[in-house]
Amino acid sequence: MPDILPIRRALLSVSDKTGLVEFGRWLAGQGAEILSTGGTARALREAGVPVKDVREHTGFPEILDGRVKTLVPQVHGGLLGRRDDPAHLAEMLAHAIAPIDLVAVNLYPFEATVRAGAGFDDCIENIDIGGPAMIRSAAKNFASVVVCTAPAQMAQVMAAGGSTAAMRREFPAAAYARTAAYDAAIASWFAGQLGQEFPPRLAFAGTLAQTLRYGENPHQKAGFYLDGTARPGIATARQVQGKELSYNNLNDTDAAFECASEFEAPA
Repeated sequence: MPDILPIRRALLSVSDKTGLVEFGRWLAGQGAEILSTGGTARALREAGVPVKDVREHTGFPEILDGRVKTLVPQVHGGLLGRRDDPAHLAEMLAHAIAPIDLVAVNLYPFEATVRAGAGFDDCIENIDIGGPAMIRSAAKNFASVVVCTAPAQMAQVMAAGGSTAAMRREFPAAAYARTAAYDAAIASWFAGQLGQEFPPRLAFAGTLAQTLRYGENPHQKAGFYLDGTARPGIATARQVQGKELSYNNLNDTDAAFECASEFEAPA
């Protein structure tokens, strides 16, 4: 696998536009063709970054109120086609499918929409379909395509001057973790809508908040993961002073908090 691959064609479609314009300018400076959709394309154009609408690239319009934008062979074939397979290259050529070297995608803010107390229909419309599909396609073909799911990863690509072999191997882990967490949040929300106290399959995804001083015993390691729940508790508390917490510190503090929470009024 070559170490650094140049970015000749990139597809950018982001909800969180942190670092987008800087990255777009860098890609344009490298001579890359930038494909984009909707608000991402608009933000780039307003900043003077040359961009090509995905519908112009694919020859297929956005349909169904934007629900279908990138779910076409010209996008996924460009992501999944193996560059080291002559048969793949010939098939791509026959179907006018151009290779895509980089995808930068972050997803519709489903979790934030739910936390904000949005209604059922708004939550449904914030379930991203095309974004996870592109992330998964790009991550599967990591030998040739680099997938960025966070602004910090775009910065790494710029700093390296292209996609390195290490990035192309490392970023898929973050990509699949993100789509797994996204799907877990959606599954949990749907279960809640159905009133399922004990759903037949439980999906959980957490974000590492901190590495703990040690686990249940001093020779063990432990990490503290948050699931994004806004409910008051130890997970959303802020440590004011003292040394780093251990697993036992958190367990004991949580037990004390939950005991106190049983009282509805001062005792």
